[in-house]
Amino acid sequence: MSRPPRILISGQHGQVSQALQQSLKDLGELIVLGRERLDLSQPESIRAVVREVKPDLIINAAAHTAVDQAQSEPELALAINGTSPGIFAEEAAALGIPFIHYSTDYVFDGSKDGMWNEADAPNPLGVYGSSKLAGEQAIAAAGGQYLVLRTSWVYSLTGRNFLLTMQRLLQEREKLSIVADQIGAPTWAGTIAQSTRELIERWRDSTPGAWGVYHLTASGQTSWFGFAQAIGEQLTKAGKPCATLEPIPSSAYPTPALRPLNSRLDCSLLQRQWGVTQPDWHDALLECLAQQR
Repeated sequence: MSRPPRILISGQHGQVSQALQQSLKDLGELIVLGRERLDLSQPESIRAVVREVKPDLIINAAAHTAVDQAQSEPELALAINGTSPGIFAEEAAALGIPFIHYSTDYVFDGSKDGMWNEADAPNPLGVYGSSKLAGEQAIAAAGGQYLVLRTSWVYSLTGRNFLLTMQRLLQEREKLSIVADQIGAPTWAGTIAQSTRELIERWRDSTPGAWGVYHLTASGQTSWFGFAQAIGEQLTKAGKPCATLEPIPSSAYPTPALRPLNSRLDCSLLQRQWGVTQPDWHDALLECLAQQR
């Protein structure tokens, strides 16, 4: 492509969208559309906007991500996470342009002993995972050039997430009980955005890998308890108060939506096909926190 690509980003204020806006700002012309311009519960609104913008690439960074809340509003979750990605994919296929979409470890039930790969059969435990899986299926049905990037345990310095919640609670309380039997890879939104940039550069330079579904998380693994420990260690180093942490099983912290116990995603296929690798989760956490100071 001789000119900078015109990139439509759905979602404006979410963690991944904000990271994308920073990472891609010099890569092309960004058209970032939030809820006031793009109603993801209305398919015709999506079609009209895409046809008006005429992008060279579409990135869907919007989603219904309130996992527990989704249990009580399944129709809205399905509209945003399931139907709208398919509409974007159909419009992208009609234009002959790529479509990038983010999915989740919640499409799996967490019962596997080893790491989940793209060939494993999904089996969501709740509405959120089911709605995200429906989105994946709708995108595949539309065909065309698409990347579905499954990630996990996303955090950043904006919005509501585990990192910011822990930083607050660790300084407010003397003791905190944190789930220790759910395993995964905390993934900084900045890592997702940087990897997305590299994927776009491969496409722009006409050296893409195969289109399809891929896993994209930080490397390494830990538990929510281990993640909290790492956050606490940095607070202590900064001379700030830090609560004592107690590991507990998931059964001691019931939630409306079940969480997968094993959320470890094998990202080697993305590395082989596209040459894109991700940093260790702890290194990425330190890089994220360095931007907070």
